[in-house]
Amino acid sequence: MKKAGGGGGGGGGGADKKKVRRSQPLPSNTKQAAQKDVFQLFAEKVRDHKDLVSRWAVLQETRVEYFRGKDFVSFVRNHLELKDVLESDRSLEAEDIANTLLKKSLLVRCDRVVKTVRPGKKKLSTFPAHLEIYHDQVFSENDAFFAWTFVKRRPLWQTLLSFCWPVLTLAICLFPVYPHQVKLLVLYSCAGVLLLILCLLLLRGLVFGALWILLGKRVWFFPNILAEEATLKELFQFWPHKDEGERPKWTARLFYAIVGVIVISVLRHHAPDEAARARYQKRVSNIIDDVLEWSPSLALSGMIEKQPVVNITEPNDNVTDSMSSDEKVFSSGDLDDETMPNEEVDEVAENTDGGHRQKI
Repeated sequence: MKKAGGGGGGGGGGADKKKVRRSQPLPSNTKQAAQKDVFQLFAEKVRDHKDLVSRWAVLQETRVEYFRGKDFVSFVRNHLELKDVLESDRSLEAEDIANTLLKKSLLVRCDRVVKTVRPGKKKLSTFPAHLEIYHDQVFSENDAFFAWTFVKRRPLWQTLLSFCWPVLTLAICLFPVYPHQVKLLVLYSCAGVLLLILCLLLLRGLVFGALWILLGKRVWFFPNILAEEATLKELFQFWPHKDEGERPKWTARLFYAIVGVIVISVLRHHAPDEAARARYQKRVSNIIDDVLEWSPSLALSGMIEKQPVVNITEPNDNVTDSMSSDEKVFSSGDLDDETMPNEEVDEVAENTDGGHRQKI
C-alpha cells in the first residue's frame, strides 16, 4: 500500500512537473510581446518628434512619411533619452534599432524612382517625391530612405476638431443671413485679429532689422510663429533661439541700411495725400456697408420690382397689343408735349402778324 501510495505520490509529482514544464514557456512569450510593444512605442515617439527631418512621398500609389538613414542615426545619437523606452535593449546602436524596426515591419526601406539627374539640375533631389521598395531590407546610411508602415495615432482633440470643420464651413456660408449685430461682431473680430497679426509681423521684422544692422545679431522674437509644423506651445514661444550663425560683415550691414533708408524715403515721397486716403476710405466703407446691409428680403424685393406686371386672365395676344398701344399712347403724348410749345409760338406769331396787317 505504501508503494502504491508512493507510486501515486510519484505520479502526482510527475503531473506537477509536467504542469511546471508547460508553464515555463509563458514568460518568454510575454517577454516577446513586451519587446514588440516597446519597439512600437519607440517608433511612435520617434515619428512624433519634431527634430527628425521627414517628408511625404508617393510609394506604390500611397502617400507615406519617410526619412533618410543618416538623419535617423544623428537623431538617435542626439536624443539618447528616447532609448530608455527600449528598457533592456537601450544599449543597442542606431543601426541595430533600425534593423529591428525593419524586421518588425514598422519600417520599410525605399529607393528613389528617378535615379538620374534631371536636365538643368546638378545633383539628385535630397527628398524625392516618388519612391519604390528596395530589394534588400537592411539599414544603411548611404542614400537610403525609410518609410513608416503603421498608421499614426491622432489625439482625441484632433478627432473632435475634424468634426467641427463642416460646421465652421456652413457658418461661413450663412454669413449673409446673419443679423446686423452679429455681422458687426464677426467683422470687427476678424479685422482685429488680422490687424494684430500684421502688426506683430511688422514689429518683429523691424526689431530683427534694427538689431541686425546695429549689433550684427539675429534676434527673432516669436521664432516659431511662421513655422509650418509646430505645437501650440512652440507657436507662442516669445524668447528667440540662440544665434549660432556667423556674425555678418559690416559691408553687408551698411548696404542693407542704405537700401532701407532709400525704400523708406521713396515710400514717404509717393505716399497718398489726404484726398486720396479719404476716397479710398469712402470706397472701402461703401463696400463694407453693402456687405453688412445685404439681406435675402432686399434681394427678393429687388428681383420682384424688376419683373413686369402681367395680367394672367388676359391672353398673350391681348397683353402684347395692350403693351404696344400703351407704348404708342405714351409716345404720342410725349410727342404732343414736346411739340406744344412750338405750335403756341407759331400761333402767337400769326396773331401778331394779323394785328399788324389790320393796323395797316
